[in-house]
Amino acid sequence: MKDLMKTNCYDIEDTMIIVGSCLGRMQPKAYNDLKTISNNLYDVCLESHHINMVITKIMGMLCRVNVKKLIFASVDKSPHCVQLHYIENEIRKAMNIDCIEIIHYVAVNNDLIKIENDTIKKSKSLSELQKEKIEN
Repeated sequence: MKDLMKTNCYDIEDTMIIVGSCLGRMQPKAYNDLKTISNNLYDVCLESHHINMVITKIMGMLCRVNVKKLIFASVDKSPHCVQLHYIENEIRKAMNIDCIEIIHYVAVNNDLIKIENDTIKKSKSLSELQKEKIEN
């Protein structure tokens, strides 16, 4: 695994997997499942690096190499790692990434759970989640 923030912007392949740095230690089977998709894994800790720095780094990589698939994976319930899943939307505001397949996973009990974009968007809006709860 490579440290995302220390990796050269040209040192990437067509599939990038960006994981919270604690994933391999906390959820080793889920981490190994990601390695079957690609060995091109990058770790980053959003407790150590501000999300804006990570967004800028990933954008620099995406504009230099023809990335076809971008995967974000984190440990579930981490208040820091959840930010990994917000990066896609921030990048979309700055550049066209429609040609890149983007997938999100959280690791729970050593299994990867795929997370839909709508779920990620809702997780940023506590008022919307509360409204849905009241309506149901």
